[in-house]
Amino acid sequence: MPGGCACALGAVRSRSVMVIRRLLVLFGSQTGTAQDVAERIGREGVRRHFVCRVLPLDSYTIADLIQEPLVVFVCSTTGQGEPPDNMKKFWRFIFRRNLPAASLSLVNSAVLGLGDSSYPKFNFIAKKLNKRLMQLGSKNLLPLGLGDDQHDLGPDAVIDPWLKDFWALALTIYPLPPGLAVLGDHVILPSKYSLQFEGDASNDSAVGPYVTNKHSTCPPSSLQPFPARMITIERVTDESHFQDVRLITFDVTDSGIQYSAGDVVMIEPRNPADSVDQFCQLFHLDPHKTFTLKPNDPATPAPARLPQPCTVQYLVERYLDITAVPRRSFFQLLSCFSTDEMEQEKLQEFSSAEGQEELYSYCNRLRRTTLEVLFDFSRTTAAVPVDYLFDLIPEIRPRAFSIASSQLAQPKHIQILMAVVQYKTKLKKPRCGLCSSWLAAQSPEKGDVYVPLWVKKGLLQFPADIDTPVIMVGPGTGVAPFRAAIQERVASGRKGNYLFFGCRGKTKDFFCGAEWEDLQQRGCLTLYTAFSRDQEHKIYVQHLIKEHGDVVWDLIRNKKANFYIAGNAKMMPMQVTDALTSVFQSEGGLSDTNSENLLVELERCKRFQTETWS
Repeated sequence: MPGGCACALGAVRSRSVMVIRRLLVLFGSQTGTAQDVAERIGREGVRRHFVCRVLPLDSYTIADLIQEPLVVFVCSTTGQGEPPDNMKKFWRFIFRRNLPAASLSLVNSAVLGLGDSSYPKFNFIAKKLNKRLMQLGSKNLLPLGLGDDQHDLGPDAVIDPWLKDFWALALTIYPLPPGLAVLGDHVILPSKYSLQFEGDASNDSAVGPYVTNKHSTCPPSSLQPFPARMITIERVTDESHFQDVRLITFDVTDSGIQYSAGDVVMIEPRNPADSVDQFCQLFHLDPHKTFTLKPNDPATPAPARLPQPCTVQYLVERYLDITAVPRRSFFQLLSCFSTDEMEQEKLQEFSSAEGQEELYSYCNRLRRTTLEVLFDFSRTTAAVPVDYLFDLIPEIRPRAFSIASSQLAQPKHIQILMAVVQYKTKLKKPRCGLCSSWLAAQSPEKGDVYVPLWVKKGLLQFPADIDTPVIMVGPGTGVAPFRAAIQERVASGRKGNYLFFGCRGKTKDFFCGAEWEDLQQRGCLTLYTAFSRDQEHKIYVQHLIKEHGDVVWDLIRNKKANFYIAGNAKMMPMQVTDALTSVFQSEGGLSDTNSENLLVELERCKRFQTETWS
């Protein structure tokens, strides 16, 4: 860190200690985007001499909220209008009916939502939270901000002007102390943590929280995953098919894991060995060295799932997300350390509001990874202190997979249906999905392979009533949760199972086809298939819904069936929904308005459910 920067910040700290101007930034984040924005607001607050805390909503003591003078909420919306995992406790609390109407009357608040307008419930959580805060008496500093992933510039198109307005208002209410000015970007803020290196690790593989949890009495969780042994990994698409999809079986014997159809398994992936080696070489790090992490701010906890002490190997392989596409904040911090004029100029352009189109072309469109960017700006990378790795690079997020098996049918196993993500851009090296590529590379027949995992409740809930039929629409890997549901229902002796499955070709990617046909012959399943490329005209699941509209209408109207959709969020869910409302009109004689009203009512009663992913 340049001496002038450090001295400038030290002077600021000594002068500003007289006036306490507090800012609390609380976030609900599923993929890390909301956390990144929250941390940006925290840094900008420090530059304006606020005493800042940035926390996940569920890590904050909610009862203390009444005493906070200035709070910013940054939250995303998951699934079909659901709060992220790290704000669900807060969500339940804030909507308690017994909360006094004026309980937040001393709080100045602002809400920034992050969402995707291609989903029906765009920014639903932020909208509902903003309304609830006002009901509880909080003063809304400025209109709700609604970031949209679909915008050409992404959510920053909303975030940048929203933050400009927020800081103008915040500094009006809490002016800068006399003699102080906003710190410029050239002032490097302290790192979150300091790394204190120790001796060599005697057994690198033993350093890691999940290794010792194999016989834990606690249910597996993100902090205590279960090391599940991979039993089999079977390709279920034809070798000539463009897509490689695997059915993977894990042994969860003695794990304490309990799951139902519709639940999700969370898996912790690892960075590729060659990427780990390249990163260590780039930063001149010995992978066998151990270190202890010390927070530089007492209010900042150490990462919960990082062991103490930890090896460099573990940190880079299992924690730092070096293969992800870096965010704008990465370029801003990287520019602070640059001593190369050309590299610094480019990094500053990428981190500016005006340079977002250029950044998108360089980084997002090509899916350039963090590691590749660090090599592109190698002279700058060489100047980055190792203490700033945690500020520069986010942690690896666990990947969620719909469970494709039933615990009733397979009590010791969990299965997933996984598409191996690999595609080409203009870059020479193919782009690969971190988790799917790591899992696909494993060979359990050559030796034991253990995968850290845990289970959480999914969005889909299947009926407890044995007589309730279920209509399931799951093209491609969207069929995974329905395989679990069908296995579970068949094991319980339930019939009334209707599956609409779609894929490209019967011989190419008809996942679990023999299983479905066997169940159909046994009278346990009614199967409708759409093989889109097996004839001149394309047939999709939405066409089958209309074709068998009389069956669908009878099941929903007369037999009170539940209707489910799972799969890619791009176009299919809306097309299937449109086909369903079309059936309401053609078979039920309903008007457009009444068809929409029926769909809303079905959704309210949990008889119409969707689980989609992008």
